[in-house]
Amino acid sequence: MEDPSLLEDSSTLLDPNEVRRSTPLRLGFVAGVIGRERMSTFERMLWRVCRGNVFLRQADIEEPLEDPATGDHVHKSVFIIFFQGDQLKNRVKKICEGFRASLYPCPETSQERKEMAAGVNTRIDDLQMVLNQTEDHRQRVLQAAAKTVRVWFIKVRKMKAIYHTLNLCNIDVTQKCLIAEIWCPMSDLDSIQFALRRGTEKSGSTVPSILNRMQTQQTPPTYNKTNKFTSGFQSIVDMFNMVFAGRYIILLMGIFSVYTGIIYNDCFSKSFNVFGSGWSVRPMFGVGGNWTSKTLEDNRVLQLDPAVPKVFNGPYPIGIDPIWNIATNKLTFLNSFKMKMSIILGVIHMTFGVTLSLFNHLYFNKPLNIFLGFIPEIIFMVSLFGYLVLLIFYKWLAYDAENSKEAPSLLITFINMCLFSYNDPTNKPFYTGQIVIQCLLVIIAIACVPCMLIVKTLIMRRQYLWRRHLATQNFGGIRVGNGPTEDEAEIIQHDQLSQNVEEESPEFNFADVAVHQAIHTIEYCLGCISNTASYLRLWALSLAHAQLSEVLWSMVMHMGLASRNFGGFFALSIIFAFFATLTVFILLIMEGLSAFLHALRLHWVEFQNKFYTGQGFKFMPFTFDSILEGKFED
Repeated sequence: MEDPSLLEDSSTLLDPNEVRRSTPLRLGFVAGVIGRERMSTFERMLWRVCRGNVFLRQADIEEPLEDPATGDHVHKSVFIIFFQGDQLKNRVKKICEGFRASLYPCPETSQERKEMAAGVNTRIDDLQMVLNQTEDHRQRVLQAAAKTVRVWFIKVRKMKAIYHTLNLCNIDVTQKCLIAEIWCPMSDLDSIQFALRRGTEKSGSTVPSILNRMQTQQTPPTYNKTNKFTSGFQSIVDMFNMVFAGRYIILLMGIFSVYTGIIYNDCFSKSFNVFGSGWSVRPMFGVGGNWTSKTLEDNRVLQLDPAVPKVFNGPYPIGIDPIWNIATNKLTFLNSFKMKMSIILGVIHMTFGVTLSLFNHLYFNKPLNIFLGFIPEIIFMVSLFGYLVLLIFYKWLAYDAENSKEAPSLLITFINMCLFSYNDPTNKPFYTGQIVIQCLLVIIAIACVPCMLIVKTLIMRRQYLWRRHLATQNFGGIRVGNGPTEDEAEIIQHDQLSQNVEEESPEFNFADVAVHQAIHTIEYCLGCISNTASYLRLWALSLAHAQLSEVLWSMVMHMGLASRNFGGFFALSIIFAFFATLTVFILLIMEGLSAFLHALRLHWVEFQNKFYTGQGFKFMPFTFDSILEGKFED
């Protein structure tokens, strides 16, 4: 924008006669720098305002200069303006001020300019020296501070956390003290009291800290005390941290894999004959046997008869007898055995989960859930599936290889137990009175359903109505000293009781409670069947693992071992490397991950749904570890 006063003054021309009278002619000048992008506009403004009575010379500064205000690098131009008279001098200075040009003093004589330039260079050198020394000093200070910045960081975080915690306390104005209500484990009360006493002594305070245990109806937070070993398992539950905490799971998986390998006597689809097989083929050629040399030539499938003396000498001490590895019905036998083992593990696992729910009911003091929840559930589980497990063990113990033909099928037995009949004459009962006992167990299991479904809901409604009835009763009171009168005490007691009942007993909705209880009962009863079937995943995984091992052995290692010449040694080395690679990637990694995921699902769904609800909130104690993680950063 142009200054109107400048335009008004510029309209008055100089008097030529007056110029002639002023002798000698003397020119003034100003010098400075201006932004390069403003130079053309600045020049036109000077020419227009001063009517061409000024002389401007400018040059661009090649190196960019740093703006001291913003720190940005800008390109500028240096200029010098010659003029005559104070009037033009004032106009030029106003224009320079309007364009934000920086003016610098410049002596008139050459000698003074040289001396000024020398002084400016000297000051520049001095300033550069000061800047270098300051930079060196700053580096030394920062290096010294870097050694203790971690300590400062921790101290600041701790101070912020302590003040943040103190702000949560209540201030008692009369007693001039802080009152804090906290949650803490009961096992740590003594250590907390000792820490308060030690803090009082170190601070030099004469007022001791008082710790009192309060009674409350609020639900406490969840706290699982762990050690160095169990913290890995708890971290999996809390955050599913499989990078570091998963090493415990991998270790236990490896140990359990070795255990199952010993039980099944299976190592890369091969069995170890450590204790000697309990079966022998020699008696089949002797007295009582029915084998001849012609039998071996004509028949590929030979059956050992355990009724022949000394053919069967007793079970293998640990695991499966190695003779089953060459039997044609190996898969049928191992499938039946692994299926039964899966059911046994599943029922024991689920029964243990139901038992854990008892500790929850005892901890939260809920006797109704014990008598009409835990007891019917455990009876239902044991009456059906616990009895099935007992039948499996009974069959293993009561029947051996010699009289196994008379043993009925477990599947047929279980179906007959559910259908209340034994119409198949080929299947004999295990023991006397089996039909009556099984029918009685089914009736008991069915009777547990209405206890969980109907009786519990009706009793919960009755308890709620009784508490409401107590809250509406009139209670008498007495007067103690200068306290309230009997009427006043009655009103106060009635109000307090009503308030406590409302806090402890929320509004009871019979329809919602009935629907919730029905869903829980149906889920549990049907879940006992479906969850037991889910544990057959262990059998399926074991079968798949065994078959993959056998395929890798027969299609890879068997080819190298079949070679009998010297070149077979080198071929076996290459084949073994190929076999080891496939074993690691397929059996250990792929199958191991699949087994872990299935085992994790069995633990989270089939096991934890018996007692785990996931309600409440986690206990977050005041620890310096959480401070260093940045919890109190904001």
